[in-house]
Amino acid sequence: MQAILLVGGEATRLRPLTCNTPKSMVPVLNVPFLEHVIRYLSGHGIKEIILAQGFLPKPMSDYFGDGSRWGVSLSYSLENKPMGTGGAVKNAEHLLKDTFLVFNGDIFTDLDLTSMLKFHRERSAKVTISLTPVEDPTAYGLIESSSDGKITRFLEKPSWDQVTTNLINAGAYIMDKELLKRIPPQTSYSFERQLFPQLLEQGDPMYAFSVPSYWIDIGTPTKYLQLHRDLLRGEVKGYSFVQGKIVKIGQGCSIHPDTQLIGPAIIGDNCTISRGVKIFGPSIIGPGNSIMEDTTIEESLTWQNNRFEPRVHLKQCIVANDCFLEANTSAEKSVIGDHVTTNRNTRLGVESYIWPPVKEEKQVQKR
Repeated sequence: MQAILLVGGEATRLRPLTCNTPKSMVPVLNVPFLEHVIRYLSGHGIKEIILAQGFLPKPMSDYFGDGSRWGVSLSYSLENKPMGTGGAVKNAEHLLKDTFLVFNGDIFTDLDLTSMLKFHRERSAKVTISLTPVEDPTAYGLIESSSDGKITRFLEKPSWDQVTTNLINAGAYIMDKELLKRIPPQTSYSFERQLFPQLLEQGDPMYAFSVPSYWIDIGTPTKYLQLHRDLLRGEVKGYSFVQGKIVKIGQGCSIHPDTQLIGPAIIGDNCTISRGVKIFGPSIIGPGNSIMEDTTIEESLTWQNNRFEPRVHLKQCIVANDCFLEANTSAEKSVIGDHVTTNRNTRLGVESYIWPPVKEEKQVQKR
């Protein structure tokens, strides 16, 4: 079976982290998010993968090439304007063969795709939609189904008095290629709002697949940071190697003996960590970071090639690439974009968002 990954969005909810980096390339455990997805698909025997691209496509193709390094075959389909889920897949129709998987490019899950495909085939379904439970279903599209899994109703963003289930669309679909004939070419089109309701109305066999699994949408900085906490705490199948208080240290690092490193944490390659530094997990330090004396980093995530001068204090923060935080900078629950420099003694307000370089007084935003 083939898979098509929807990785063309502008990821506005994840900014400022995605001003210069496509969402699929943001690091997770110090490698691109998309690398985890490709390995996951390959683990379920899906070796032919199509990337439906739009915003900032070049970093993906430069990094992954033809996919052979990961034991898969990658193809690329580029849309010149946002075309919706259905329009993006229609744009790649010439690359598809028969039954295929559609996978939203901002979902991290350990869903059993092998079982889902078996379920789809046993029921001779035209479409099978994966479901996941959520605490607040009013912000999503609900899917109601019968005891055998046959879908009976779609309900978009219901009020609480309309809620009959907490199961929502989890962003993974198995579909027959013939369904793409119903989608007009070069048109913005939605599976969720147009094709699926139409199929239901016409009586085409559509099924919902729901089994317990880990699932998170990394579309916001809060969720993105939560994914790292969950991975480091071993809450996702296949990612138990850093559980507990373990600290994994990459190659070429220089770490002063007078430091305090409390896991779970990962420190990337070629990092310098000076005297008196304290790092408390769950934390990820990306490659090439320089952390100077008496700096404290708590439950935070840093990308590549940042320099933290003495006595910087970060708590539950995300710092992107090539930032320079001068001495005594402090931040809590904040997100700092690429190439940002802070002045000495800067105190960022809680939940500050700092965009890549513009004048500093215009950078700080609240959410």
